[in-house]
Amino acid sequence: MVPGRAARGGRPTRPAGLRRRWLVAGFAAVLAAAVAGIAFGPVSLPPGGVAIELLNLVPGVHLHSGLNEREIAIVTELRLPRVVLGLLVGGMLALAGGCYQGVFRNPLADPHLLGVAAGAGLAVTAVIVVRGVTGADVTVGLPVTVPLAAFVGALGAVLLTYLLGAAGGRDRSPATLILAGVAVSAFLAAGQTYLLQRNAESIQEVYSWMLGRLATAGWHDVLVVLPYAVFTTAVVLVHRRELDVLALGDDEASSLGLHPQRSRLLLVAAASLATAAAVSVSGLIGFVGVIVPHVVRMLAGASYRAVLPLSVLFGGAFLALTDLAARTVAAPAEIPIGVVTALLGGPFFAIVLRTTRRVAE
Repeated sequence: MVPGRAARGGRPTRPAGLRRRWLVAGFAAVLAAAVAGIAFGPVSLPPGGVAIELLNLVPGVHLHSGLNEREIAIVTELRLPRVVLGLLVGGMLALAGGCYQGVFRNPLADPHLLGVAAGAGLAVTAVIVVRGVTGADVTVGLPVTVPLAAFVGALGAVLLTYLLGAAGGRDRSPATLILAGVAVSAFLAAGQTYLLQRNAESIQEVYSWMLGRLATAGWHDVLVVLPYAVFTTAVVLVHRRELDVLALGDDEASSLGLHPQRSRLLLVAAASLATAAAVSVSGLIGFVGVIVPHVVRMLAGASYRAVLPLSVLFGGAFLALTDLAARTVAAPAEIPIGVVTALLGGPFFAIVLRTTRRVAE
């Protein structure tokens, strides 16, 4: 039904917007994930003391946390940067997934499944190979080159996916876009494999990066990705209402004063930049863009006015907690975070695909 059109009783209807209780729940999830991510690890810290120490970071707040100098250093210099990076990366990947789902009107659209992550990964691999940097130094000294290369690769991949999916015409099935993304991802993965074969000395660094990781020494990676996170999040959230209009169809959207193609181009570019920035510092972490927006949609409603901002919050919390599981389940060893998200996302994707097929039938 068109927003504003009369429904039962003559009252206008509109998609449910962002409710305050869900916004509060999202911020609570972020805070809980941050405290848990900082408190638990090889050296366990009291969650209460960690929470107080985080409050001490607020200007003008001076409370006694009960932590000694060594424990405070663990909180502020080791774990807090990693948790903040997880919040930023998870939020951007979830935001991009929700945005792609709205633009392409496909509930299975995701940066990983559309080939966007593979395109960004190929571009970053090329930068690593050409510049000869190591995994730990991928963004050091290259704060512009790496995200820019990842953005070009991501945008090129989503363009290939869209063109290939559009080859079936207007009557193509909802799964066509996903199949096109799988084909593009396979093609780009082949190019990445060829690069690695020709540059064997970079295999270990690139392979470690491909599995996904949030390991960071200090605040450098956070400072690299923060401007991209702020910019892309602002752009997408400012235009999130347009996704609700695009869901009505191009003709209806045009009649309401929206330029569909211009809106899609802007939103796809912003989502691709968010994915590229996330990939450049964390590697290939899949399924976040499928799991989080779908859970938010089931809980808070289908309107993108609610889905996108809540996806940022819950996506960050989800990845921070996933990273906590990755570094504690098999301690002292650390499981690549991409493996953990794949273990969670594989069954979830199968459930979503089965549900989508039932609805389509």
